[in-house]
Amino acid sequence: MSRPHKPARPARWSREVTRSSDALDLVPGVFTWDDPVAIAASLKASAEASRRRKAAPFRSAMSMLNFYVNRAGGNLTAERRACLEAAKDELRMLYGRPRRHG
Repeated sequence: MSRPHKPARPARWSREVTRSSDALDLVPGVFTWDDPVAIAASLKASAEASRRRKAAPFRSAMSMLNFYVNRAGGNLTAERRACLEAAKDELRMLYGRPRRHG
C-alpha cells in the first residue's frame, strides 16, 4: 500500500516566511542593511507594533533575526554575518539584555 504523495514545498519557502511572517511586518530589505543599529531598531519597532506576535517583542525580533541568519547560513559572507551578529547584540542592548560573551 503506498502512502499519499505530499505536495512539494516551494523551493524558497524561507524567503516567503521572511517576507510574510505572521508575527512581524518587516521593512523590506532590513537584513541587507549595513548598519547593525538600524537593523536592530527596525526589528524592535516591527515587533512592538505587531499585534499578531505570540511572544514578547524581544523574543519575536530575535527569533526573526536568528531565522534569517540560520536559513541564509552558508550563503552569508563573513562581513554580512558579522553585521547580523552585531545586530543581535544591538537588539539585546535596546531591550536591556546582557550581550553575549565572546
